Amino acid sequence: MTVPGLAPRHGVYGVVAVWVVAAVLAITIGLVVPSDWRAAWMTVALAGCIIVAFAVQLAVGHADGFLRRVSASVLGALVVMALIGLGLGLASLFAV
Repeated sequence: MTVPGLAPRHGVYGVVAVWVVAAVLAITIGLVVPSDWRAAWMTVALAGCIIVAFAVQLAVGHADGFLRRVSASVLGALVVMALIGLGLGLASLFAV
């Protein structure tokens, strides 16, 4: 008698979780860090998002599509942080 394989869990939740972490980090950097240092800290936060993406996808424990999920996580985090950084940059330009 064979045991049926477990249904793979969705990797979408892990991808979106990394995007949320990126948004929280970018907003926190925008509120806490002086405007001269924001770009440097955004780079550090993106590096942290890469580590979080690997950790989350390794925790999923499903090998199929691992690279696709990690790359979607990192690319999405980059886009989220770029949009928030663009907003922060425009806000600092027009700040009186």
